[in-house]
Amino acid sequence: MSRERLLGSVRRGLDAHSSGAARRRTAEARLVEALPHPRPAGAGDDLVQPFKDRQRALGVELIDVDAPSDIPAAVAAYLRRLALPARLRCGGDPLWTALPWDRAPSLVVDRGPAHDGDSAGLSRAVAGVAETGTLALASGSDNPVTLAFLPDTHLVVLQAAAIVAHYEDALVLVKAETGGPMPRTLNLVTGASRTGDIGGKIVVGAHGPRRLAIFLLGNG
Repeated sequence: MSRERLLGSVRRGLDAHSSGAARRRTAEARLVEALPHPRPAGAGDDLVQPFKDRQRALGVELIDVDAPSDIPAAVAAYLRRLALPARLRCGGDPLWTALPWDRAPSLVVDRGPAHDGDSAGLSRAVAGVAETGTLALASGSDNPVTLAFLPDTHLVVLQAAAIVAHYEDALVLVKAETGGPMPRTLNLVTGASRTGDIGGKIVVGAHGPRRLAIFLLGNG
């Protein structure tokens, strides 16, 4: 392709022959209503089962929870079964403050960002992505980002209704949660921390939690 033909293709793609005002209107319209991105086909209607299948393939444990009031007992039972300390840390999410923690009297619940020495952190995921088995975690005082990285055990509550097909769909839920703007930090978590950087040997917990458990809410 000659130089002129190549540049001509670029100009046509940029609509370079239109007036500056016309191009500006086009750009402003796209900012207001973004064009949809291509998405892989074949998501299907059932998004929960593919999400669960991918999580299990990643070594993530899934616990179905019928109602929010069942979360404290389910969390306590999980920690007890793995002989882990009956203590966790969580943020100020309204969901946590409304829970009947007295139903798990042996469980100690600390509030605020994670500290060195915390054994378990509890987060609420904004969305789950069936395409890859990924959790979308929005940062903030309700769900401090440190909870997803410092403790060895990361516990995540996810609404079954918040499982979507693709990443683009998850971003829609994130923006709906924040009222429009993106959060300061959005972490996309796919399984517990692991790496094979040194000698190709898999090391668990190298950059974050050694284990990840998802409490899937409302999947009854």
